[in-house]
Amino acid sequence: MDLSWLYPPGFSYFSIILLSALLLDWMYPKHEGFLYYMHPVHTSYALALFLHRRLPKSKAAGVAIWICSVGIHLVAYGLAMFILRPVSQLVWMILSIYIMKVSISQRLLIDYVREASDCLKRGDIQCARESASNIVRRDLSRLGEGYIASAGIESLFESMVDGFISPLFFYLLLGPLGALLQRLANTMDSALGYKDDEFREKGWASAKMDTILNFIPARIGSLITVLLCPCVGGKVKEAWAAFRKYRNCTESINAGNPMSAASGCLRIKLEKHMHYTIGKEFPLPSYHDLERALRLALCESLAFTATLLALSLFLYILF
Repeated sequence: MDLSWLYPPGFSYFSIILLSALLLDWMYPKHEGFLYYMHPVHTSYALALFLHRRLPKSKAAGVAIWICSVGIHLVAYGLAMFILRPVSQLVWMILSIYIMKVSISQRLLIDYVREASDCLKRGDIQCARESASNIVRRDLSRLGEGYIASAGIESLFESMVDGFISPLFFYLLLGPLGALLQRLANTMDSALGYKDDEFREKGWASAKMDTILNFIPARIGSLITVLLCPCVGGKVKEAWAAFRKYRNCTESINAGNPMSAASGCLRIKLEKHMHYTIGKEFPLPSYHDLERALRLALCESLAFTATLLALSLFLYILF
């Protein structure tokens, strides 16, 4: 079976699609109006909740919701790619750029963390809470500077995996649809992957699939964080020690990996009350550490993009 329509036909196409999508993410991070309503994250999220309200509480129903919500989008975009490839490679490439663009979310994450950092720098705690709440699930209404900064850094490095490293990783493996698959799986986890009584049964499949798909990217991101510690004055050895010591502290088998690497690299404690404490030997972070975390995340994204392009060039030459 010919699956060549899934992949860019050459390294030049691969790199143009990737770099164009990254550029568009930085130019237009937040979709509005019609582009918001047609965004696959919005449509899959809405469809998942629609089905959730109409199906009984069971793991089987959760599996059906996942297959339906993810499958409809993959089939629709995949069919468009399949039809367009023999018609026009240029149009196929434009569609692929769009698919990659909606599968990546980095600029918005960086902006929210930077806003929280700026607010803390001014001493405006309420402003920092509001900014950080855009990327943090927990209640920040009573938390002070150290815990707000901690929540921001935790979400920054966890979301760097979900919204950047993982979609790029699956782009290399499966083309633009691979990136979209990961993005949709992450969206399903956001929609249903909770452990309260309402979502526990039906959210099981969504949470499990997100965990499986992000297993390798989470560890790749952690390794890059460790290796790039010198970019922010950290020590590779110290970051590696913290990673090995704390990576299993979180309930999620993935989340603790990038967070523990960042903790050791930045020499800060990351703590979610009553859940976990990473880097117990370090102090809680301040706005200054948020700024360092942003620099580290940007270094990480540049290094991973360059590595991915180099690896793709090697693979295109080889095959």
